[in-house]
Parts: sequence; C-alpha cells; structure tokens
Amino acid sequence: MLIEQADRWLFGILNSRLANPLLDDLMVFLTSGNLSGHILALIILFMIVQRGRSGLFPLILALVAVGLSDYTASGVLKPLVARVRPCFVLEHVRLLIDQSRSWSFASSHAANMSAVATTVWIFFRRGPLIERTFTWITIAYAILVAFSRVYVGVHYPGDVLAGMMIGAIWASIVYLAFSWVMKNFLHRPLAEGGGDGAA
Repeated sequence: MLIEQADRWLFGILNSRLANPLLDDLMVFLTSGNLSGHILALIILFMIVQRGRSGLFPLILALVAVGLSDYTASGVLKPLVARVRPCFVLEHVRLLIDQSRSWSFASSHAANMSAVATTVWIFFRRGPLIERTFTWITIAYAILVAFSRVYVGVHYPGDVLAGMMIGAIWASIVYLAFSWVMKNFLHRPLAEGGGDGAA
C-alpha cells in the first residue's frame, strides 16, 4: 500500500538519518514522562498563576480532552487497527527506550499533548504577550513530543499525525460543548433574572 510505504520511508528518515547524539538525549528526555513530566506541571502552574481561579476552566477542559483523546487512541484505535510498532517489525530501527509489546496506531502521547496544546491555543492565544508566548511554547513542546515518538523508534509518522488530529479534535469538541452549556444553561438564566430585576 502506497501510504504504508511512505510512512515507513519517512520513519526511516526521522529515526535513522537524522540520528545525532544531542538529539538522542533530547528526544529520550521529551518522550519519557518521568523525565519531562515537570514541563506539564509548569504548564498547569502557568494557567493557575496567570489567570487565577479562571485558569481552572482551561485546565479542567484540557484534562477532559486528554482523557477522551487517550481513550480514543489507546482504548479504541490501537486494538481496532492492531498496527505493530516499527521497532518490532522493521530492521535496523534505532530503539532508544524500553518499549512493551503494545499497538502503534494511534500515538497516545501525541494525542494527549495535542489536546493540551489546542486547549492552550483556544484560551491563551489572544492574551497579552506572555500568554501568546506561552501558547507557542506549548505548541512547540507538543510537536517535539510527537516527533520524539518517531525518533526513538516506537511510532510511525502516521501514528503521531493521527494522534495530533485526535487531540486537536477532542479539545475543540470539549471547548464547544463547554461554550454551549455556558451559553444555554448558565448565562441565559442569569440574563433572564437580571431582566426581571430591572423591570
């Protein structure tokens, strides 16, 4: 299949031809939650410190989007598609981390970080300079995490692209659902109550 061949060809480029000792260390750091997890903690801290109590809204929506994205990628698509990871089926793969025998499509790492980055983009992209900077740093971090999954040898490029789409879609759906609930069930009664009082 042409798409499968292209996916394998691109995997070979990103996993082997771009190999560099400095990139090796960086990608292992980014792809390992126990090493780079504090970056997510900093993202959460920024939301709370920058926006105060209102920062809880994007945080909660991001967590909901991450949960839905992770379930879609790992709970639905991985067993449904049953794609074997490249490190277990291709020759000469540079496997830089320990990897259990689990399915490859779609990347839950990419899905989860994309959900976070999309939520941050929705809420912070139009704020002051510090929030706009924070938005682009978060997006860059999500892209690097997705790329790291290919570089360390555990996912095809198609896996991470699908994961990123899943995260972005779920984050958008969660935000739209939240906005609809706010508009139709919270703001409307308040507006109607205010109108009665003014009369």
